[in-house]
Amino acid sequence: MLDPVPAARPATGLAVRCTRALLSPWSRFSLLVVVLLGAAATMLLLEPQRLLATGWPARLSGGAVAVILFGVAYGVCTVAFVPRPLLNLAAGALFGTQAGLAAALAGTVLGAGISFGLGRVLGQDALRTLLRGRWLKAADGQLSRHGFRSMLALRLFPGVPFAAANYCAAVSRMGYPPFLVATGLGSIPNTAAYVVAGSEASSPTSPAFLAAMGFIVLTGIGAAVVAWRKRHRLAAE
Repeated sequence: MLDPVPAARPATGLAVRCTRALLSPWSRFSLLVVVLLGAAATMLLLEPQRLLATGWPARLSGGAVAVILFGVAYGVCTVAFVPRPLLNLAAGALFGTQAGLAAALAGTVLGAGISFGLGRVLGQDALRTLLRGRWLKAADGQLSRHGFRSMLALRLFPGVPFAAANYCAAVSRMGYPPFLVATGLGSIPNTAAYVVAGSEASSPTSPAFLAAMGFIVLTGIGAAVVAWRKRHRLAAE
């Protein structure tokens, strides 16, 4: 009779252990931190704020191609924590109101999508173990159950930093499509105000510039009031 084939033993070699360690939640989170720090350092060296002073490179200027390139660069810059108001002003100053708004909104959605994907793949499993505080649990529950309207509100009122909202949504159980749609719709008013301000910066007394700045101030005050009321409501609970 043939001898029975011995059962295959589970692989326990060094390569398997290393693979498990590299794919563990905290290893992936460490990779996320390294990627973001590297992106931020690169932006500090490149100084994208110089666009406001020097303008768009002459060899890249030229209609739709320049707008698309700026939108892509905008998205990458937001992942690297470059402030969106600065990028929105640059979009308006470089391309005018209509093309600047299109480039800024496209870059906003692109940057938010990249950040959400990085946070979901590399950071969610590790960071969800830290959701122990009352405020953190409340934010997670709100985004998980009412993701679209919560993200829409966060984008409409500029009180929460763009990157923070992206990664909070990524750590929650919010879906990808609602996140992107809410980001695109909710970012329109404030983005448009900054783009108009940038396009009219050479005429600071013009009605369009004054209206844009007034809108920015009012939404900032509204965001502060909403945040204050929310804080006291959570404290009362």
